[in-house]
Amino acid sequence: MPPDSEPESAPQRILLVTGVLGAGKTTALRTLEDMGWEAIDNFPIRLLDRLLETEPGSAQLDAGSPLAIGFDTRTRGFDPARTIERVKRLTARPDLSVTTLFLDCGGSELERRYNETRRRHPMSEDKPAATGIAAERELLEPLRRWADVVMSTTDFTTNDLQQAIREQFGRLTPQRTTLTISSFGFSRGTPPLADLVFDMRFLANPHWDDALRPLSGKDAPVGEYIRRDPAFSEAFTRIRDLLLLLLPRFEAQGKAYVNIAFGCTGGRHRSVFMAEQIASALRDAGFSPTLLHRNLASRAADMVEGTQT
Repeated sequence: MPPDSEPESAPQRILLVTGVLGAGKTTALRTLEDMGWEAIDNFPIRLLDRLLETEPGSAQLDAGSPLAIGFDTRTRGFDPARTIERVKRLTARPDLSVTTLFLDCGGSELERRYNETRRRHPMSEDKPAATGIAAERELLEPLRRWADVVMSTTDFTTNDLQQAIREQFGRLTPQRTTLTISSFGFSRGTPPLADLVFDMRFLANPHWDDALRPLSGKDAPVGEYIRRDPAFSEAFTRIRDLLLLLLPRFEAQGKAYVNIAFGCTGGRHRSVFMAEQIASALRDAGFSPTLLHRNLASRAADMVEGTQT
């Protein structure tokens, strides 16, 4: 590369989301937004050139953030032919990467959805929903034929559509699940937001060793004591392997947060040690868990520990 030249920046990624009303455009845009896209719904398509203007002195879009723009037949000034011509011009620009997604759905399913939500189709006026659906489909047919991606949502649930959007467009914006591992004491209540709770009260309790009582599960002597329990090694291995199986599947399903909690009686010894060990194992496997110890600072009390029986 010549010394005076500047590296070429990646083209701005643009996804135009349209389709028949009731096919799931709002769900698609919300899913894209959760995946890191900037999302704009009901955008007047005639202003698209102005939005993407990159002339000197104008506000430029951040090429690092893909942009999803939703529009449909309700959008002011909607004209499929003019929309296609406008997008063709934008596609020719080297600084833009433009894709059009068309969401379709069978007529009978659309009728069912309108009846279920008790909403009137905007193009049906005082006629049955089927009339408005047919008129809209005829109007949109040129855009449907021209779209890069056509996705039928006839047999989709909301979750199915979300998953399809993630599979189709998630490659551009890979997202990792936010993973939290925590310890707690059952005597002080179970964490309300935990997705998975593991009870460590089957392990030998360091509280009843006078030398270990003032320590915590983060201290080596406590860890050595717990490791000597014949059940620890197999329990740790099975829990670790279970999480290594589940976490990638949670991530593939688009679960944004996963909270895993380990509990013991007081929340100071066994649960703390297991949470530390599992967090370390998951880091070795490529995850980045946040580690929290809810009751680590709580006072050790014989009466509390005695409740485990």
